[in-house]
Amino acid sequence: MSGVIVTNPPKAELKDVDALAGYGVATVHEAMGRTGLLGTHLRPVQQDTRVAGTAVTVLSWPGDNLMIHAAVEQCGEGDILVVTTTSASTDGMFGELFATALKQRGVRGVVTNAGIRDTAELREMGFPAWAAAVSPQGTVKATGGSVNVPVVIGGQIIRPGDVILADDDGVVCVPRERTGETVEASEARENKEAATRAAFIEGQLGLDRYGLRETLVRLGVTYRSYDEHVRGGVES
Repeated sequence: MSGVIVTNPPKAELKDVDALAGYGVATVHEAMGRTGLLGTHLRPVQQDTRVAGTAVTVLSWPGDNLMIHAAVEQCGEGDILVVTTTSASTDGMFGELFATALKQRGVRGVVTNAGIRDTAELREMGFPAWAAAVSPQGTVKATGGSVNVPVVIGGQIIRPGDVILADDDGVVCVPRERTGETVEASEARENKEAATRAAFIEGQLGLDRYGLRETLVRLGVTYRSYDEHVRGGVES
C-alpha cells in the first residue's frame, strides 16, 4: 500500500471552530439538517468533555500505526487527529505516548475508527479520545498509508480541515466551508430550544407547542376512555 502525506491543507477558521465548541453534537447535527454524524460506534473514553478542532486525517493499514507517526508532524494548534483503516480493525493503534506528542503540539483530541489503549492515562492527562474499540493489542509500523486525504467513517466523508465536534453523545463532522452558517444555525436552534424548555417548565405540552394534536387526528389516532376501550373488546 503506497500513500501520500499532504501538507498545509485548507482549514476552517479557528474562531468558527471555537464557536461550534459551545454547542452539543446533537444540536449541530440537527442544525445541519440531521447530517454529519460519524456513527454510534464511536464512544468517548472520558465523560463530560466536549472538544472541537480541525481534522488531520489518517488512512492506515489495519494493525499498523506508522502513518499516525507521520501525521503527528502535520498536526498543530487546534487540530483533532482522525484515524481510520483500510479495513475493519480494533487493534490499539493509539495510546498515551501519541497523546503526549500531540498535546505538546496543541492538538485537542483524537477520533479513531479503530482501537485505543492506555485509557486511564489518557483520562489522567486530559487528552480526549473517541474510538470504535478499546484494546491493548499492539501494532506494527510496516505499511504505507496517507495523511490529510479524505477518509470515510460511518458513511461520512471527513476532509482535512473540516471541523470535528465530539462530546458524550458522539462525533459530528462539519464541512469547513459550512462552519460559519452552522454556527448561526446552531445558535438559532439553541435559542428555540431555550424557549421550548421554558414553556415546558410552565406546564405546556409538546402536543400543543408542536401542533401535534392535528398530526394525531390526521393519522387516525383517537382518544377513548378506559370504559369505552374495554367495551370495544380490547383491554390493556
